[in-house]
Amino acid sequence: MGTTLKPGWSKPSTILFACEIPANEKAFSFALAQAVEFGAELILFHAYDTLVVSATESSSVLYYDAAAAARAEMEHLEPLAERARDEGVECETVVRPGLAADQILSYLRERKIDRIVMGTHSPGPIGKLLVGSVAEAVLRTASAPVFTTGPEVVNCAENDFVIRTILCGVSLHVSSSTVARFAAELATEHKSRLILQHVIRPQERHEILAGRTMDQIEDELVTLVPAALRKRIAVQTIVAPGDPTEDLLYQSRAQQADLIVLGAQGASAFAAVARLGVVYKVLAHARCPVMTLSPVVLAASGARKDRAHSSEIFLAGVF
Repeated sequence: MGTTLKPGWSKPSTILFACEIPANEKAFSFALAQAVEFGAELILFHAYDTLVVSATESSSVLYYDAAAAARAEMEHLEPLAERARDEGVECETVVRPGLAADQILSYLRERKIDRIVMGTHSPGPIGKLLVGSVAEAVLRTASAPVFTTGPEVVNCAENDFVIRTILCGVSLHVSSSTVARFAAELATEHKSRLILQHVIRPQERHEILAGRTMDQIEDELVTLVPAALRKRIAVQTIVAPGDPTEDLLYQSRAQQADLIVLGAQGASAFAAVARLGVVYKVLAHARCPVMTLSPVVLAASGARKDRAHSSEIFLAGVF
């Protein structure tokens, strides 16, 4: 089965902003900028599990007022919604009681969502991103691409977020064709240049090279982008031995990347708990946003998991 990508993934018509209270201002600015650029509907989605307690007028008996809780959460979101509407963006606010990750994923099954935007906080004392299980669960199982702003990403204004360079981490295995094609479609949409980077771990260099040169592998990487798209964008390839995380972060800064694209094939909860995996580390330190394709998105696009090389697919074992 060939790769099939939904058009809305590269040109979204509906964007869901996973909103905390107080809101992550940096992440919201990127969500709003994309909604403005694409003329997309923006959904401000918030899940809450804090009890709102009220008392009756006739007694001091306390009770849980679900309606009051929902109203309070909606009021917190209204200033963001007004900002979006002032920019000409159609905006809807949705609040639901329950665990954030569960509610976000449930909502994705109910409505057509083309892109999810969410933020992360600065790492805590043990290096764990404070958004923790919410981001990890969404990144692992979302049915749409996830656009994440990490703690070191520079903020943007609604009118100055421009994607000129996209850095896409790939390998020579099966899921990378889907990731590369998605990055190429984004590059086409934004009229930006695309850099495909493959980092070979030192312990795997002999197996991967297998008589080939770095230049030959770079030529192979180019073929991950469909010929029709190669005619429309500038594609550069980089192959080098090293540590995937360090090299991706280095190139993202050296090339002044505006967006990093990664796949998450083979993602696992263990890697999240252990704070392992390339995507997790890139999110923690990248200076530009990161767009990820979950195993669900990759599978829906026709990508097959390469079991024989699961340890090498550094776009795998991510969370």
